[in-house]
Amino acid sequence: MANQLRVARFSIDVTIPLGHRCMGLLPTKSKKIVDPLQTHGIVLLSDDDPIVIVAVDWCEIRNESYERWREVIAKAVGTEPVRVLVSSLHQHDAPVVDGGAENLLNRVGLNGELFDFAFHEDCVQRVAAAAKESLEDAQPVTHVGQGKAKVEKVASNRRVVNADGRVSFSRGSSSGRNPAMAEAPDGLIDPWLRTISFWNDDQALVALHSYATHPMSYYGRGGVTYDFVGMARERRRRDDQKVHQIYLSGCSGDVTAGRYNDGSQASRELLAHRIYEGMSAAWEATKKQPIDEIKFRSTTIDLPFRTEDRFTAGYLLNRIEDDSIEIRQRIHAAMTLSSRQRVVSGKPIDLPVVDLGEARIVLFPGEAFVGYQLLAQELKPDVFVQAIGYGECWPGYIPTDSCFEDKFEDTWLWVGPGCETRIREALTKVL
Repeated sequence: MANQLRVARFSIDVTIPLGHRCMGLLPTKSKKIVDPLQTHGIVLLSDDDPIVIVAVDWCEIRNESYERWREVIAKAVGTEPVRVLVSSLHQHDAPVVDGGAENLLNRVGLNGELFDFAFHEDCVQRVAAAAKESLEDAQPVTHVGQGKAKVEKVASNRRVVNADGRVSFSRGSSSGRNPAMAEAPDGLIDPWLRTISFWNDDQALVALHSYATHPMSYYGRGGVTYDFVGMARERRRRDDQKVHQIYLSGCSGDVTAGRYNDGSQASRELLAHRIYEGMSAAWEATKKQPIDEIKFRSTTIDLPFRTEDRFTAGYLLNRIEDDSIEIRQRIHAAMTLSSRQRVVSGKPIDLPVVDLGEARIVLFPGEAFVGYQLLAQELKPDVFVQAIGYGECWPGYIPTDSCFEDKFEDTWLWVGPGCETRIREALTKVL
């Protein structure tokens, strides 16, 4: 029987307009386009329903907006929304979209303060149309490749132990200018960049790269950019334009370039070079295996929403309506209430896995900490596990039990303790 596996490839520009807010809360809106924001994706075709993997140069896609992406793309290519894996790369000089939050803001006269509805819908429709059109040029897939390489001097954990013995999670993306942060050990990271590739005999068609780090060198100055990971991806694309290069951020809620980055343009370029070197080395290390079947599995997880008084519906609604407080605080309240409403309505988070035989691709929600990526690998030590983060992003940071015990806290934390047990059970089931 002839091999039925095929892959279709597509790319679309999704650059925000000038005057658009970045990262949901940044005070400086977009002033100039440093790099065009892009969406790169593939559609995997077999005798079963299509599977779509979409990587977006945006900060986050959340709640109603996440559902919109999956529903529209699924309809376009003839599959189910659960089989559409949408992942943001999480660059900060890029948008956060949350339809429920934007609706809440519209009701109090803050139209467009989080994101531009019309622009967002246009992007979704164009991405879906590109995915559908790509099916006409789908190429046979005979082999899948796996390769990995260590990336040097990029990733470091947020967690540091201060001189007085106290634990702090204060090592942000550009902490390298602080000698204490630069001298502290890397901490818990996954040093490996992983690449899964799809081949038609000896012709490489697609390279899916992933690495666990926040992808920011500096941000908040009004320059829209795909930052150092996008720079590395584009350089890799120029090496061989026959290969569709896709980069996906791993589980990196607690991992940044902080130890090795001082927030300068020189650092951005150096980080891009190191990621590029990792991509190139992983490609050189790639080993191919024949493939004649792709399987898909998914389960759901319910993550615990925070229970403090400031996370109640009444408190949040009052914040949204209070025009005496700063707009960014009202945006944050709207995002929080949108997520709370989703949880209260009983909508779980999908945890999908694409099974390629000797390799697995698993998509995690939000800013899952790197411990979850390492957990997935531990649960399947005999398989090449490529963990991707930043799927449904409403949870924000998803700490492990040990990080909750270390009292991790942040305004971008919408879940409470108990996540690790639920995610472990889901991973055990779906992997």
